[in-house]
Amino acid sequence: MRKIMTTYSAINLIARPTGGPIGPELFEIVQKELPSIGEGQFLVKQNHMSLDPAMFGWMSPDTESYIPPVALGDVMRSSGIGEVVESNHADFKVGDRVMGMMGWTEYHLSNGAGLNKVAAPLPDEAILSVFALPGLTATQGLFSIGKPKKGETLVVSGAAGSVGSIVGQLGKADGLNVIGVVGSEEKANWIVNDLGFDGAINYKTDDIAEKLAELTPKGIDVYFENTGGPIQHHVFERMNAHGRIVVCGLIADYAKQTPDLAPNWIPIIKKRLTIQGFTMPDHFGDIPTLLEKLTPYVMQGKIKHRAHVLNGLESAITGLNLFFTGKNKGKLIVKL
Repeated sequence: MRKIMTTYSAINLIARPTGGPIGPELFEIVQKELPSIGEGQFLVKQNHMSLDPAMFGWMSPDTESYIPPVALGDVMRSSGIGEVVESNHADFKVGDRVMGMMGWTEYHLSNGAGLNKVAAPLPDEAILSVFALPGLTATQGLFSIGKPKKGETLVVSGAAGSVGSIVGQLGKADGLNVIGVVGSEEKANWIVNDLGFDGAINYKTDDIAEKLAELTPKGIDVYFENTGGPIQHHVFERMNAHGRIVVCGLIADYAKQTPDLAPNWIPIIKKRLTIQGFTMPDHFGDIPTLLEKLTPYVMQGKIKHRAHVLNGLESAITGLNLFFTGKNKGKLIVKL
């Protein structure tokens, strides 16, 4: 048994965002006493936390979303990975690595619900970047909704992000022509030269319509939407008949009080398009199947990743704004 300290830090959500950057006024940093371990419980020292765009929805007051919002005064929701440091649970031993929803906290008391052991001998950053939400989301969205076929054209927005980069690599591994939309030349070079994308569009500097037409001469069969924004309209116009649009995220609209207008729906009828939104909580029961699908790509060296690591619990507060600025390079992770 080892307890490093008698108190620990956690961050509670105390106010809702109203548009614009995320600021410290939304949160409260609190000190808590390390809890006593009851029968069937164990204590986890969290080592790395994942920051995800879904958090903007979790902070909102929307009670009709796919998951209830974080209650004001509660620890901010997030997934993470850590080590069991004390246990009265038959299935979780001291030293076990575990992953799951633990929140913005240095320590987490659990009865095992929602936490899974991590058996893979990989660093925490690799686990959170590939086998946690990013890889599961990419696998579910691309294969179950996108239903790609060899030789088709796939366009991915947010292509240098944690989900988009994996979507594109899965597409390339299955013989698709893959085009990524990014916000910098560095990211464009990374997805083409390192990840193997067939082309990249820098939405900040390129003529989007012209570049998209150049890179997708046969039109677009699958569009994996992570961002929203102007690219959405241009892609919509180039969708082929029976095309599939996978709506995973709209980060460009999350900080706006009034979201941008979506494309005209007439092409949905003319081209018989399928457009489907999805969120991973609906598919948590499918995780073993998704991992079975994803793991061979990883083991064959077909999936690369990079992580953007912030240091210290409090860095999570301002770190969320990197999603809006696009200055993050890879999966956003907080090291505790």
